[in-house]
Amino acid sequence: MKKLLILVAVFTLSSCAELQQIANQYPTLGTVGGLDIAAGLKEALNNGISKQVSKLTATDGFYRNEAVKILLPEELRKVDAGLRSIGLSSLADEGLKALNRAAEDAVKEATPIFVGAVKNMTFTDAKTILLGSNIAATNYLQNSTSTALYAKFNPVIKNSFSKVGADVVWTNIITKYNSIPLVRKVNPDLNDYVTNQALIGVFKMIAVEEQNIRTNIAARTSPLLLSVFAMQDKK
Repeated sequence: MKKLLILVAVFTLSSCAELQQIANQYPTLGTVGGLDIAAGLKEALNNGISKQVSKLTATDGFYRNEAVKILLPEELRKVDAGLRSIGLSSLADEGLKALNRAAEDAVKEATPIFVGAVKNMTFTDAKTILLGSNIAATNYLQNSTSTALYAKFNPVIKNSFSKVGADVVWTNIITKYNSIPLVRKVNPDLNDYVTNQALIGVFKMIAVEEQNIRTNIAARTSPLLLSVFAMQDKK
């Protein structure tokens, strides 16, 4: 599990002396220095953002990706069913697509937030990371940054709702549904819901790349990644 302890060192140690101390404890580091390890691991996480998260920003990046597609929250499933029961299936479909379009647009604008989070992240829970899985870094990143990321991401989602017309679509949907006789009226906070679902999708895609680099040598596309992650293969 040396790979995870090394990961801790990257984000918690601030001096060359501390980095050298870790290197001395793990002779298998060879000629790869602490700063190289830091750079390599940051590169791996940033690859998850640049290669995988960028896919989410394309049209249908969320909508056609079953791993991250945003589905309706439970309280709106009755809205979907209600609209379809009165012949408004196309409107229901449009509403679902609008939610995903807002997420696709927002992730495009918010990518720098995730890049900054990786650069500024400090890993202090060494035991958890040490005993973690091949996506331990992503999990820790998610647990440690979600609150701050939500605060920054939520207004971006709100703006994206307006930008892609999702607010108009859903106002129409809710109005039509609430006009159906005998139904219990709804007034969901879709901005909050889509924000949370978009964040979940982003971290899923970062995890895909982290796991790929850790388990697939061919995915280590630079000399730095090859040298750094060769150490974990010897664990």
